[in-house]
Amino acid sequence: MAQARLSRALEHPRKLLHVAKSRDGLLVVSEDDEGRRHLQFGWLGSAQSVVWPGFPLRLESDYTRAMVAALAFVAEPRRILVVGVGGGAIPMFLREVLPQVHVDAVELHPEVLDVARRYFGFHEDAELRAHVADARRFMETPGPPYDAILLDAYGARGIPAPLATRDFLLAARARLSPGGVVVGNVLRAQGRQNSSMAPTWKECFTQLYAFTVESSANQVLVGLPDATKRSRAELNARADRLTREWGTPFNLRTRLARRYQRSARLAGKKPESE
Repeated sequence: MAQARLSRALEHPRKLLHVAKSRDGLLVVSEDDEGRRHLQFGWLGSAQSVVWPGFPLRLESDYTRAMVAALAFVAEPRRILVVGVGGGAIPMFLREVLPQVHVDAVELHPEVLDVARRYFGFHEDAELRAHVADARRFMETPGPPYDAILLDAYGARGIPAPLATRDFLLAARARLSPGGVVVGNVLRAQGRQNSSMAPTWKECFTQLYAFTVESSANQVLVGLPDATKRSRAELNARADRLTREWGTPFNLRTRLARRYQRSARLAGKKPESE
C-alpha cells in the first residue's frame, strides 16, 4: 500500500526503501531507476535530498551546487559548518573535495541522521562530525570559528522559525572567522525576484549577495561581515580554480555567476558597479 501511495504521488514512480514517522512528519526514502535516492517529508513533499550513493561529487540538486560554489568567496577554508544534514549530500561533497578541512554537520532530528547513514552513505570520520542538536543553541554555544557556515535547514513546512530570525543570523555571523561567509538556501515566492528572507539577511551583514538558481524557486544568499568587495572577475577566477581542483562534473562558475546581486540592489538602490 505504501508503494502504491508513493507511485500515485510521483510523476515518475520510484522504488520505496523506507517509511518512518519523524517529529517533522512522515519520512520517505525512495530510489529512482538510475540509482539516485530521494529523501522527502510526506508522500507529496518536495525532495529534501537527492543523493547518488557512492558518488559524492555528483550533487544532483542545482541549489546544492550553487551553495558549494559560494565557497569561491572564501580564500582558504579550514573549518566549515553545515546546518541541516538531510541525506548528507553537502557534507559528503565537502569531505571529498576538501579532505584537510574539518566539517561539522548539525541536524535537529536524529531519525534523519539515521536515515542518512543507512540509505545515503553518510558516515563520519575524524574530519566530518555530525551533531544532533538545535542549530540555534549550537550556534550560540562558545566554540571555534568557521570560515563558512552553510544553512540548509528545511523541514516539511519550510525553514524552522527560530532559524529565520535576525538573532540567529547574527549568531551565525558571530561564529565566523575573519574573511568568513554565511551561505543560505532560501525560497522565492512565485513571481518575486528575491526571497522574503533577503531583508533580514541584509540587516545582519555588511554585504549581501544573492544568486538565482535556474529552473527552481531557490535562491542562495551569501552574507559577508566585512566591506571588502568581491568582483565578478575575482569570483569567477576562484570558481574556475575550484572546478579544476575539485574535479566536479559540473562547472562551479555557471552556478556562481548567474544573475547575482549585491545588497544595494536588494535594498532597492542603484547597484554598485561590478
